[in-house]
Amino acid sequence: MENVINPVYFVCRLLGPRPTFPMDMTEEERALMGDHAAYWSGHMAEGKVVVFGPVLDPKGVWGLAVLRVRDEAEMQALTSADPVILAQRGFSYDRLPMMSALLPS
Repeated sequence: MENVINPVYFVCRLLGPRPTFPMDMTEEERALMGDHAAYWSGHMAEGKVVVFGPVLDPKGVWGLAVLRVRDEAEMQALTSADPVILAQRGFSYDRLPMMSALLPS
């Protein structure tokens, strides 16, 4: 990770374009999700992502990313540049700051 002295953590919840997503995703959406996974994998390699992946919530599947960043502006920049957001196909993020984060040593 970049030299971040006091990182902050955010829980980012990616909401799909409809309640039935991803069970009925189109080929275009499947390709977008591939770009999305590659995008976040790159940031994981940089140390900005602690974990990411789909959550099997009984109310509907959503995506989770826990980010370790310098500040809220960096988190906003990362989520706003996600290919699924840039594609303007109905995806959106809930972005929640964590009060604290305990990590393995």
